[in-house]
Amino acid sequence: MFPVAFADAVVSKFTQPGDVVLDPFAGRGTSIFSAAVQRRIGVGIELNPVGWVYTRTKLNPAGREAVEDRIFALGIHAERCRHAADELPEFFRLCFAPRVRRFLLAARELLDWRGNRTDRTTMALLLVHLHGKRTDSLSNQMRQTKSMSPDYAIRWWRHHRMNPPAVDPVAFLTSKLAWRYAKGLPEVTRSHAYLGDSIAKLPELVASTRSGKFSRASLLFTSPPYFHLTNYHYDQWLRLWLLGGPPSAARIGGRHRGKFEDREVYRALLGRVFGTAAGMMKRDAVVYVRTDRREFTYQTTVEVLREAFPCKKLFRRLRPVQGPTQTQLFRNGISQPGEVDLVLLP
Repeated sequence: MFPVAFADAVVSKFTQPGDVVLDPFAGRGTSIFSAAVQRRIGVGIELNPVGWVYTRTKLNPAGREAVEDRIFALGIHAERCRHAADELPEFFRLCFAPRVRRFLLAARELLDWRGNRTDRTTMALLLVHLHGKRTDSLSNQMRQTKSMSPDYAIRWWRHHRMNPPAVDPVAFLTSKLAWRYAKGLPEVTRSHAYLGDSIAKLPELVASTRSGKFSRASLLFTSPPYFHLTNYHYDQWLRLWLLGGPPSAARIGGRHRGKFEDREVYRALLGRVFGTAAGMMKRDAVVYVRTDRREFTYQTTVEVLREAFPCKKLFRRLRPVQGPTQTQLFRNGISQPGEVDLVLLP
């Protein structure tokens, strides 16, 4: 994820109010939300449903009372899920207390997170607190950033003799909701977050731009997936289960859902996305891409950007490690820590 202050600074420096900011690898939507709160129009595409739920909720959250009512309704319906909760695999029984398991199954069954704003906001709150520290989540002790392997988690919990916390999910979530809404909701411009693959969605957006539905973008601001580093769908398997996925950490199929271990597939993805995105950019647009400093990822990204934007001047800004980065989290000990920003100017 982009740090919020960094995203705010980039959007502020390279755009004006009313400009369009495009992110074809939107993740959790930091760039798009930063544009929206600064009176720009954010347009983002995200393949992973978890990131899309977060992004859409940031851009258009439901009111607090509606979400609170939905949480209470889920608590009532949860009592009908007793049998199903007992039938879940061992991981779930060690990760969540019975009351929590029933509540999660109710949410999984009832929340229309794709089509209903209140349900999506409720789901976003659940996803944030689904797992993490025992004192700040619904789960047994676990990392908050990624879902752990079920077998590993089971062994760890048993070794440390840790049982899932006896949390009242309704009380827990309503307290988190109150904290989230304590200072009100931010004012944002109408922006757009699409769930899907940029390979398929970007041509539609380019066509909309040419037809006048969208203005051309003034800033392309993104961080594409890094080559052979992590599988974002696998790392979020538990949150994806809550969204309707399988109750296991089995790797999810799909050409662009893996770890990008094929160099040709990786280069083709970046080439098609940036090449297509060029068709919806203004002539004097700025392109700002954060990527990995490892040689293949870096060189491939530079080559693809030069091909997509041949008339722009490319500048490099090294970003040393100042906190958790993708390469630090998933490849400890690499020779060149940190990331690099590639900035293309007219």
